[in-house]
Amino acid sequence: MKEPRIPIALEGYPFIGFAVFITVIVAILGFKIAAFSSLVLTAFILYFFRDPERISPDDPDVVVAPADGRVILIEELFDDRFLKEYVYKVSIFMNVFNVHVNRAAFTGSVSGISYRSGRFYSANTDRGALENEANAVMMTTDSGRRMAMVQVAGLIAQRIVCWVVKGDRLERGQRFGLIRFGSRVDLYLPRQAQIEITVGQRVRAGETVLGYLS
Repeated sequence: MKEPRIPIALEGYPFIGFAVFITVIVAILGFKIAAFSSLVLTAFILYFFRDPERISPDDPDVVVAPADGRVILIEELFDDRFLKEYVYKVSIFMNVFNVHVNRAAFTGSVSGISYRSGRFYSANTDRGALENEANAVMMTTDSGRRMAMVQVAGLIAQRIVCWVVKGDRLERGQRFGLIRFGSRVDLYLPRQAQIEITVGQRVRAGETVLGYLS
């Protein structure tokens, strides 16, 4: 029997608890406007850290979105940082209203983790993609194909959270991390992949089909 799950990311609990505490204090002190403002902020924090269940497609060749948000880039390039080969790069931008829990785009084993400290430019810019704090999760599928999911911090994102380590196995749609308060995820796929989405399209982590590996 599957245990019931509270649809809030664990990392959000300290923020939610602090916001509730401040709301109660200002309400007790009789500051009505401040109490209302704190209540609105608490509701936003709850909304930001929501973590709904998702159902991924069963097709073993499917690649799903690793993040909620809008596709801002699809390009073919030589990846000289992570996979060292020609790839398709798909970038998904998450604003503060999107779900920020990231999910595995495909099934495979984690072959490496690469963290880079950096700045906090807007995540939907070229400068942000190159210079911002980032964490790359490199994976290898059961058929031997190599891919990477790169969490990139944004303008007001101050922490990248990654829950996996080298050697872990991830199933398609499984949660692997989150980024706090606005960010992007870059997905690096083999050049043989068949891309099924377009720039500007909105996607949902773990559910929206980005393409196929066959």
